[in-house]
Amino acid sequence: MASKFSSSGTSTPQSTNSNLILKRQLMELRKKPVDGFSAGLVDDDNLLEWEVLIIGPPDTLYEGGFLKARLSFPPEFPLLPPTMRFTTSMWHPNIYPDGKVCISILHAPGEDQYGHEDAGERWMPVHSVESILISVISLLSQDVPNLDGPANVDAAKEVREDIAGYKKKVRRLVRRSAEEAYD
Repeated sequence: MASKFSSSGTSTPQSTNSNLILKRQLMELRKKPVDGFSAGLVDDDNLLEWEVLIIGPPDTLYEGGFLKARLSFPPEFPLLPPTMRFTTSMWHPNIYPDGKVCISILHAPGEDQYGHEDAGERWMPVHSVESILISVISLLSQDVPNLDGPANVDAAKEVREDIAGYKKKVRRLVRRSAEEAYD
């Protein structure tokens, strides 16, 4: 098992703790897979980088899609949240144009400087890979995305002004993700 090393070449207690927690979560997901997604390591020697495949939730715009993403965990995990970035092209008000997911559960603990979120909605060390991915699936399952403080302003504007055009664009990206999964 790989561990993060400090500048002196020794593993830090926090990075060792992160690796133990992530290894346990990975083993649990392998033993008891959860419907709707699969997750594993990008490289067997690095527990801090995960690949994720989310199967588009039924009865949503994303149904039939195979949405690929990366979870990158900081050495301070679980004290700090990972970042999640879709590698599949996405069009959603809560996903930045570069694919980075913007949801409360992935925001650092504490008060929101902009006042949009309560501290209880933000990252807590009790969250797991499973709870993160279930939150993202829930985000994708919403009929109308959250438009408060959007990560993708253009997608939010399209939801407000041309919901039919928004849905068409999302369905086109979902279709492309399914085609690429079979290539």
